[in-house]
Amino acid sequence: MTAYDSIAALVLAAGYSSRMNGFKPLLKLGAVTVLERVIELFRGAGINDVRVVVGYRATELILLLEQWGVRWVLNEKYPEGMISSIKAGVATIERNKDAFFVLPVDVPLVRRHTLPDLIQAYHGSGKAIIYPTFRGRRGHPPLISAGYADEILRWEGSGGLRDFLKQKEHEAGYVEVADEHIVLDMDTSADYEAILKKLEDYSVPSVSECLALLSEKFSVRGHLLAHSKTVAKVAFRLGRGLNEKGSGLNLQLIVAAGLLHDIAKGQPNHASIAARALRELDYPAVADVVEAHMGPLRPEGGAVTERDVVCLSDKLVQGDRIVSLETRFRKQLERHSDDPAVREAIETRLADAQMLARRLEETLGTPVDSLLLKSSLETPDAAAGNILTEAR
Repeated sequence: MTAYDSIAALVLAAGYSSRMNGFKPLLKLGAVTVLERVIELFRGAGINDVRVVVGYRATELILLLEQWGVRWVLNEKYPEGMISSIKAGVATIERNKDAFFVLPVDVPLVRRHTLPDLIQAYHGSGKAIIYPTFRGRRGHPPLISAGYADEILRWEGSGGLRDFLKQKEHEAGYVEVADEHIVLDMDTSADYEAILKKLEDYSVPSVSECLALLSEKFSVRGHLLAHSKTVAKVAFRLGRGLNEKGSGLNLQLIVAAGLLHDIAKGQPNHASIAARALRELDYPAVADVVEAHMGPLRPEGGAVTERDVVCLSDKLVQGDRIVSLETRFRKQLERHSDDPAVREAIETRLADAQMLARRLEETLGTPVDSLLLKSSLETPDAAAGNILTEAR
């Protein structure tokens, strides 16, 4: 039995959805229902033992679950509230299970990479309960020792599972994860609309998630963190300027790639290593831009892409300072002044970067240097939003 085989997942889907204009488990999120997305979350993370607790409109959900080959647990006491569903699910946990996740069906956008972080912490910390947190705020799903099963079944406290777990706080651990969705639920129709909006850019991490990845996952700090933030700021400024001229670039993708482009800095082929790590985190579009940010540049032909913007932005930042291309390459040229072959390669990269800058300038209608030098003195404005507030 592997570490993942000993973990079960309890999905709570027995409630009335009384505050929602619709039945939450069967609402659509893209091509699948909310319930199907939660099932895919656990299976995609390698948790094959998924059990869904049903109650209200159980027949409809059971038909769906049997199509998926997912175990269902009927809670006939579902009008008594969520604790009754938790007890119904916990009652099915076998003695060979080590721990179980608990996730209400209305928290559907938890990222797949969050679950291994929790499992690793559970096995490595010696704690009996592991909570994910995002920016210090606790979210779902907790991972709970199966050793608590009998106590949970006997629990009669008025506050449900939350009050039970409060009694065990001394046995709890916390893991800061790069996943803002652990704190996003959908109790109301407005919540559901917000979740649908989040889903549009789900494949690209937000600024807050990128900053969490940099600090928690990749330990990027100090000068390298400052450099990455400045590259993201430059890339945002250029991307926004290009979009004002009709380029239609994805600014969230540009900023994410700018922030994450150097997560493997110091390793050989660091762009490829960074891209591999980002693909493992389910960020393929960001990975593609990061992998190409070192070049070769595409100075000629075709529309300007997010890759071009990030690639050029990285060349326009030295340390955490915005500089001209000539300044950026000067030190390299001086360092290799006695090596004609290396100097020629550097001069070629500089010429390509200058040509790429001219391509952007044709769309922008202004020199890149002028735009950035002016922007670097500005206070972040409303159009920049939290991108520049957090990444500056």
